[in-house]
Amino acid sequence: MSVVSDTAPVDPGTGSKEVRRLDHVIIRFAGDSGDGMQLTGDRFTSETASFGNDLSTLPNFPAEIRAPAGTLPGVSSFQLHFADHDILTPGDAPDVLVAMNPAALKANLADVPHGAEIIVNTDEFTQRAMAKVGYLSSPLDDGSLGAYRLHPVPLTTLTVEALKEFGLSRKEAERSKNMFALGLLSWMYHRPTEGTESFLRQKFAKKPQIAEANVAAFRAGWNFGETTEDFAVSYEVAPATKAFPTGTYRNISGNLALAYGLIAAARQAELPLYLGSYPITPASDILHELSKHKNFGVRTFQAEDEIAGIGAALGAAFGGSLAVTTTSGPGVALKSETIGLAVSLELPLLIVDIQRGGPSTGLPTKTEQADLLQAMYGRNGEAPVPVIAPRTPADCFDAALDAARIALTYRTPVFLLSDGYLANGSEPWRIPDTDDLPDLRTTFATGPNHTLADGTEVFWPYKRDPQTLARPWALPGTPGLEHRIGGIEKQDGTGNISYDPANHDHMVRTRQARIDGITVPDVEVDDPDHARTLVLGWGSTYGPVTAAVREVRDRGEKVAQAHLRHLNPFPRNLADVLARYEHVVVPEMNLGQLATLLRAKYLVDVHSFTQINGMPFKAAQLAGAIQEANRAR
Repeated sequence: MSVVSDTAPVDPGTGSKEVRRLDHVIIRFAGDSGDGMQLTGDRFTSETASFGNDLSTLPNFPAEIRAPAGTLPGVSSFQLHFADHDILTPGDAPDVLVAMNPAALKANLADVPHGAEIIVNTDEFTQRAMAKVGYLSSPLDDGSLGAYRLHPVPLTTLTVEALKEFGLSRKEAERSKNMFALGLLSWMYHRPTEGTESFLRQKFAKKPQIAEANVAAFRAGWNFGETTEDFAVSYEVAPATKAFPTGTYRNISGNLALAYGLIAAARQAELPLYLGSYPITPASDILHELSKHKNFGVRTFQAEDEIAGIGAALGAAFGGSLAVTTTSGPGVALKSETIGLAVSLELPLLIVDIQRGGPSTGLPTKTEQADLLQAMYGRNGEAPVPVIAPRTPADCFDAALDAARIALTYRTPVFLLSDGYLANGSEPWRIPDTDDLPDLRTTFATGPNHTLADGTEVFWPYKRDPQTLARPWALPGTPGLEHRIGGIEKQDGTGNISYDPANHDHMVRTRQARIDGITVPDVEVDDPDHARTLVLGWGSTYGPVTAAVREVRDRGEKVAQAHLRHLNPFPRNLADVLARYEHVVVPEMNLGQLATLLRAKYLVDVHSFTQINGMPFKAAQLAGAIQEANRAR
């Protein structure tokens, strides 16, 4: 069968190349950290989203700004899984690996299954480059890649040749080789091209020659795929028309969705949004994004350190803003004293922790779920804080709204635990109708709220709402509402400084009761076959766990699934849910922190399945663990 692509930069004619229909594809672009792999993957993702496929991505890059060129630590990759149906993960193994140099090939080959396609930039396979990563002979010639469909392509040479007319130096021309590769893959999988060309012209608007050179390289890659005999087959992956409810969609990353969710929460609360933050991977993109939206009443403050960032945010909360601080695990450690102060002051504050590998500096660009116990208990004294966790990149939007609801309603700091996998990964997001967003409006104290025995009306800053146990939110400067703040224990009601043992006991128990009383939805269980094994996840494990459960069910086994967003307090029906199953499997990217909490609270002997290698779970790996637990007696 032959096709004529209506998105081709030039008329491809009516050649006789075969076109095969696929239901899903996993592609990984890999190269040196200076080869533009993240940009290449992002552009392929954007065009795939506009085409209507369901998709999931996994960017993976080194922590160094620029690791030594051509070395294994310097390899950067971007994996994209797209399909004509609902998918949940970036995929376990790539169907296609694009390797820009020997280091990229060596670093990623172990993940590539036999029979997969490997496209290599032969220009980079010099003796020096291969020796740098331990190749004694060329893998392109020694037969070691015989189990794969190898496509040797001189990407650098072809790019330089295509850009001769632009008068660029060889070094400048070589920088466009990622666009040549993108053009080739765009032809190979029938991706739209207009969006990428428009993007390149916009990105390099101040350097039109560079813009047109990149467009030319992109077109040259597309035309190479159409004309070369090495690529005899192209592939079609139809839009996922049945995967999504009707609506308007866009591709979105977790950090971008979270930033939009914070803006939406502030608008729904009719409050200014204030972010006090210090840049830290992988949370910095939230600061970058929010700084662009002053038109929505957003104020961003890049502080000199983590402590100053949260201090400013807490001050903004005292002043009547929806206050946020963003960070990662090391920053949470520095912010812990001020979080305790926010607990004592009982003010709404969102602490967004984009988790990464630890301890200490750890793995700045790799993912982990190991801050749960820190969020729960990482403060001195009894300082309970609600904890919620989004499950997908798009869900970060809803989680931000939910965190704001809890903070504003119950006058408490709230932890939102995302992670690097969600922050940098992306998926289609249905843009919500603003009429469907929750009403988050709150009221400020305006006058006296208590009458003394002698009939005098006064303002008590710690007089509580009987339903939520929240204290009034009094804006500084409101006449008659002057009150003390600070970290020293307060007397219930009056807010006066108190060292009375009975009052301290009462205040500690009241603060705990306020958190315990937060209204959260019941956990929903997917159990169509009355299984004896429950798989319980939280946060970003949702995609791999759900994919693994589907795989196990496809093998004819019965297994139930539930997923937690609210980790403090737990849903009220969780005890009953856990009691219904003989086996409870809890996959986590830590050493079993949720499992520890469940064992302590519910006395359930959960089976903990853990991984902390800086990468998300693979569905096949989880499926095996679930089957093993399910067959246990």
